[in-house]
Amino acid sequence: MILYHGSREIIKKPEYGKGKLYNDYGVGFYCTEHLELAKEWSCVENIDGYANQYELDMSGLKVLNLLDKKYSILHWLALLMEYRQFRISTPVMRLGVKWLKDNFLIDISKYDVIIGYRADDSYFAFARAFINNEISLSQLSYAMRLGKLGEQVVLKSKRALEALEFIGYCVADNNIYYTKRKECNDKARRAYWEEAEKEDINGLFMSDIIREGMKADDGRLQ
Repeated sequence: MILYHGSREIIKKPEYGKGKLYNDYGVGFYCTEHLELAKEWSCVENIDGYANQYELDMSGLKVLNLLDKKYSILHWLALLMEYRQFRISTPVMRLGVKWLKDNFLIDISKYDVIIGYRADDSYFAFARAFINNEISLSQLSYAMRLGKLGEQVVLKSKRALEALEFIGYCVADNNIYYTKRKECNDKARRAYWEEAEKEDINGLFMSDIIREGMKADDGRLQ
């Protein structure tokens, strides 16, 4: 598997255990399969960045693919609530967070690699709106499908990092990719809010899921 990591630095040998604690899936080395996306991620402060390129030998690695059909978007949300800093501002949100963690949280400690959504500012806002009962599950799912803006591959174990080989890098021109990053996020937000403003009368909301005691095997959540 070819992976890219957008950064302000050239990273030939990622260090195990290094990184932010409050990332989407905790500490790990966060990558993408898309070069253009890595370039956008590298230009976050109006300076040129680097798209580091790697080859990952997947042989023997245990992979959790949250995009697989056997998982629902609620599994991703439960992990987000576990690892990201999240301000709970309403009773509905408090109940929602507890329900997600009690019924959908996956133990990721046994996995080497995780494939799933990336909760940048816009995606995190969508998740928060769902838990606060403002949008339905189908509307949240729609937001997650807005291109591959939010997909990432995370190397969680020392074993995974040892299977990673640095190939090279390319410079990401800030004048191109900082603007492109903003345009992609703005486009996703616009498309999302157009959908969110529609009344989803028959949709499943967070309060419905809690009230009806829906668990991970409930077909209505797929």
